[in-house]
Amino acid sequence: MAAVPYASPNIHPSRWVFVFILATVLLTACAQVPITGRQSLHLVPESELLSLSLQQYSDVLKKSQLSKDSRKVAEVRKVGNRIAKAAEAFLAETGNQAALKNYRWEFNLIEDEDNANAWVMPGGKAAVYTGILPYTLTETGLAVVLGHEVGHALAEHGNERMSQELLANMGGMALSTALTSQPQITQQLAMAAFGAGTSIGVLLPYSRLQESEADHIGLILMARAGYDPRVAISFWQRLNAAPGSRPPELLSTHPAPETRISNIKALLPQAMGYYRPAGK
Repeated sequence: MAAVPYASPNIHPSRWVFVFILATVLLTACAQVPITGRQSLHLVPESELLSLSLQQYSDVLKKSQLSKDSRKVAEVRKVGNRIAKAAEAFLAETGNQAALKNYRWEFNLIEDEDNANAWVMPGGKAAVYTGILPYTLTETGLAVVLGHEVGHALAEHGNERMSQELLANMGGMALSTALTSQPQITQQLAMAAFGAGTSIGVLLPYSRLQESEADHIGLILMARAGYDPRVAISFWQRLNAAPGSRPPELLSTHPAPETRISNIKALLPQAMGYYRPAGK
């Protein structure tokens, strides 16, 4: 994953030690993304990331108004748990049983009609905002959203983004050290890295590659959960057509609409191979 720079004879020996250590760290901190097989950077220990995720999730729920609409809440939890079950089955089938211990799924619906968004933190703590429901329309439409967001969690994009931020803005500082020396900034970066940064006015963009990966994984997961993945096309078309000059947060850094739809259409044959309607 990491290439060692060309060895110039003019570089001081001490710098070579740093370069060697950095290259070694980058090479040994790679993880493979499920389904796509891409190598990604994971510098943050899973235990530290999960602990921070739980703390941040608790803070979000305390500051938010949870929906009291029992029907909508039940639907979010039903769809979320079916997607989560499909994700766990996939991990078990692919020899990643060890990763199962990291997930403690929880799905909540937050009352916020102006926020067309949803996210799943590392460890499976999830939130859906009521503002996305006019676009999902159906249980299957909701499965598109939660499949995509669980896809981010399964690919560990939160760890990857947090690792990138620690390297870029904190000199590669360890998460535990960053939390001690710069707690507020680090917690804000974590919230944004986990996709929940809109509540604090910060949102680290997922890369287009990460978004495409989440689309890919999400299609497979929703199909395995018994939801028709073809519905993803109409959902993204509705969201892309949302009124206003500012797109919904769920679209803030996503691929161009035409590119996304084209990519999804290309992935549908693979996803349909996993699709079995629920109850059949």
